Amino acid sequence: MRKRRNQLPILPILIGILLVSFLLIGLRFFLFSSSTQAEDTVERFYQYEQEGNFSDSWELFHPYMKERFTKSSFIQDRAHVFIGHFGADTFSYEISKPLEFDKWKPEDGQDNFRDGYKVVVTQTYSGKYGKFNFQQEVYVVKYKGKWAILWDYNSK
Repeated sequence: MRKRRNQLPILPILIGILLVSFLLIGLRFFLFSSSTQAEDTVERFYQYEQEGNFSDSWELFHPYMKERFTKSSFIQDRAHVFIGHFGADTFSYEISKPLEFDKWKPEDGQDNFRDGYKVVVTQTYSGKYGKFNFQQEVYVVKYKGKWAILWDYNSK
């Protein structure tokens, strides 16, 4: 009679390694996909805005937007309009699912941006004039390897 050596079950170990590999690849794709990263950028922008941290939200703008507003004027305007005029200390917000675009320009006469995402952000305020919603189209494009925020200034 032969004694059988204890052998590791190789097939179940290989299957386990393959399943874990596929799971990690899938998780990486989901967590680090372009649309998820773009959505995270918009989320960060509005979290900063919600906290009244307009300096950090301004930093997430594309240079095109930074040309439209100096940092100091942006900070003053945001605080003045949303807190001063609306009488709202803070707001809640919802972000739509990102919609991919392959060509878009922020206003007539400007160059097209390629390959980005559009999201619709709805901010809800409760202030001295009651409860109201403010809805804005937000565009997110890559600039120097990072996602950056743009707003739509088209007249159409």
